[in-house]
Amino acid sequence: MSEAEKFLISSESIGEIQAEFIDKNLDTVDTILKALPFEGTANVWGEEIYFNIPASASEEDSQQEMEVGDIAFWPMGNAMCIFFGPTPVSDTEKPKAYSPVNLFAKIIGDAKILKKVKDGEVIRVKKI
Repeated sequence: MSEAEKFLISSESIGEIQAEFIDKNLDTVDTILKALPFEGTANVWGEEIYFNIPASASEEDSQQEMEVGDIAFWPMGNAMCIFFGPTPVSDTEKPKAYSPVNLFAKIIGDAKILKKVKDGEVIRVKKI
């Protein structure tokens, strides 16, 4: 990827926020790009939102330790995960995934706005 490709994440409670793909786990990036646009139903787990998406990928340089604003694909659950703070399995103030995930993007700006998202809310993701 030359210039970082951007996409929008939107819901009723947060409006639209931007995110950008990063130069990591490029097979996962490609899989997500091909699946866009999509929507899912938010599951709130601590300070993480995850939702099933119409894509599948294997583990690829996977990790559990995350940073605030990281966006990853969870192969075990065929889900997109957006991290904005500690989760129930975190042992610090940093987000931690339930099991290994493929980091592929980051929120542009303050990811803490995601605290407004409610369980069951529809999340939409589309390319800019």
